Amino acid sequence: MKYLIVTDIHGDANSCKFICDEFKKGNFDKMLLLGDVLYHGPRNDLPSGYNPKECIKLLNNLADKIIWIKGNCDAEVDEMVLKFKVNDKLDLVLNNLNVHLEHGHHLDEYTGTPDLVLYGHTHIPECKLHNKTLYFNPGSISIPKENSSKNYGILEEKNIAIYDINNSIIDSFSF
Repeated sequence: MKYLIVTDIHGDANSCKFICDEFKKGNFDKMLLLGDVLYHGPRNDLPSGYNPKECIKLLNNLADKIIWIKGNCDAEVDEMVLKFKVNDKLDLVLNNLNVHLEHGHHLDEYTGTPDLVLYGHTHIPECKLHNKTLYFNPGSISIPKENSSKNYGILEEKNIAIYDINNSIIDSFSF
């Protein structure tokens, strides 16, 4: 199966539209949405395309295709307007890989040993192998930090990669 991995949209309708369009064009099976969907958060500047209501419409059109992990900026009211289930954390088998999904603000508390950990929160892309577990953060699609670009990820078969919004590969790993 083919998964689009995105995190930290923070209400940026332009970035949300881009990612929803990529999802449709790319024939993805599911979108793994790793938190911080609608609100920009008190530590972040307002994204240039800030329009949470438009993000709601765009994402709700794909509701049956989204697996959502709650981020530190996601609120109870977000759960009322988004038509897909929220999960605090989730362990799944994707493409025969044991995968742990979480937003990342409590990642230091995680003690499991899956093949792959998908997370966000830092807005900094990372694809790093540690003790036989790959830690994968695509970075933020709307508010990148530390001179990174706006990014997203793709998991297909046994390959995972970070892409920028020009669809250039930033980093990748094969299991």
